[in-house]
Amino acid sequence: MNNYIENLHWRYATKKFDSEKEVSEEDLETLLEAIRLSASSYGFQPYEVFVIKDPEVRAKLKPAAFGQPQITDASYLLVFAYNTNVDEKYLDQFVKNNSETRNQPVEDFNGLKEMIQNSVLTFSDDKKEVWASRQVYIALGNLLSAAAELKIDVCPMEGFNPDEFDKLLDLHSKNLKSVTLATIGYRHEDDQLKDAKKVRKSKEELFTRI
Repeated sequence: MNNYIENLHWRYATKKFDSEKEVSEEDLETLLEAIRLSASSYGFQPYEVFVIKDPEVRAKLKPAAFGQPQITDASYLLVFAYNTNVDEKYLDQFVKNNSETRNQPVEDFNGLKEMIQNSVLTFSDDKKEVWASRQVYIALGNLLSAAAELKIDVCPMEGFNPDEFDKLLDLHSKNLKSVTLATIGYRHEDDQLKDAKKVRKSKEELFTRI
């Protein structure tokens, strides 16, 4: 078994973090870069990630996550929020970034711009938000894999009140809605799942080869 697969067996959704062990700034930056480099539809990345270390802020958010201890015990709390206002202005900024990053004229990206105008920008608001939230989960998956490689624990979390988080973090003013969380740190020796064998479907159940 190669190291990557071994590390995926090692990782699990850690529930009890050791508050005395802290993720280094260097490792945090590696994890954030893994999120930044995640695949995304058209490379559009219609989301932002809030990296929260401040203990007072996390203490305020904790009740909105039903008091789960990961919120305050982990080294960092990440809040993934999708953009609710993906429009022409957002698209223009995306094209500008492509032009500047690749040192090419804006006009070279007219085909890409038109493709997005004829797809994403024609979606209803509800469909657009579903599409944007799906992009978030691709980034979350990248975080989980990268963290496993570094032997850093992550707990992905949907057990929270998004409206309360949005209010406390003033996300509405930024045209953002929180959709999922991730706490980052190191597992506590007392975590009940620390040594549990990973339970997944068998390959026969999961995969259909055609």
